[in-house]
Amino acid sequence: MSRISSRTWLTLSLAMLAAALWFPVTACAQTQDHKAPPAKVSAGQMGDDDHMVGMADHAMGDMGMDGVMGLHMQMTPKRVATHEDSTRALAVVAELRRAIERYKDVSVAERDGFKMFAPNIKNQRVFHFTNYRNAIKEAFRFDPEQPTSLLYKRTPDGQMMLIGAMYTMPKRADVEKLNERVPLGIAQWHKHVNWCVPKRGETSRWSERKDGRPVFGPESPIATQAACDSVGGSFLASPLGWMIHANVFAGSDLGSIFADDHAGHEHGA
Repeated sequence: MSRISSRTWLTLSLAMLAAALWFPVTACAQTQDHKAPPAKVSAGQMGDDDHMVGMADHAMGDMGMDGVMGLHMQMTPKRVATHEDSTRALAVVAELRRAIERYKDVSVAERDGFKMFAPNIKNQRVFHFTNYRNAIKEAFRFDPEQPTSLLYKRTPDGQMMLIGAMYTMPKRADVEKLNERVPLGIAQWHKHVNWCVPKRGETSRWSERKDGRPVFGPESPIATQAACDSVGGSFLASPLGWMIHANVFAGSDLGSIFADDHAGHEHGA
């Protein structure tokens, strides 16, 4: 059986992060040398939880989505941006940027309770350092200064570079509640849906392919219970919560800051 593609590995990170926010699981936080160069993890070295650790990181980097990827991503409806939307979004950005400035030193973030998610996967597109106390709070209230996760990229010299943060909401949250937090005219919240995954204990099946496509995960054309049953998988219709990235150190304009979830509208003046 061929090794699972690096693209599919990279899609593994955000999904289980979101799942961990809403289910009583233990975060796999381990002591890390953040200056260590990225290392690849082979299929043989990864267990069931590691395979399910991540499955959305690449999807976040491919928000254009082909037809197959679109089967596994639900976006909030697009809205026309208003001046009020822009004003509210800029206020969120200003509060967030000011609050997390000190976390440019990742060791400070760790001391304040942010733990690297999926530390065994070294070649992530974006590393999520999650504060599970904040995650629980976000289900009930919104504080722009207390995001669920901090977002870092690894630089060529192995350093962790802070790019922004991620907010989350439970999967059944009302669209208007999402709009109250980050305006839908500025950015679309998203959640991952309709996944067929191998049953627990069948780790080797992650590398299965059919007609040039993975059988399992967000790059698979399988997006229904019946189709998943036919290949002996487990179907996850909507296992994850809503999420949105605010890359407040990526630029000063809202289009750059919410590029991962940008609604594609002109912002109000």
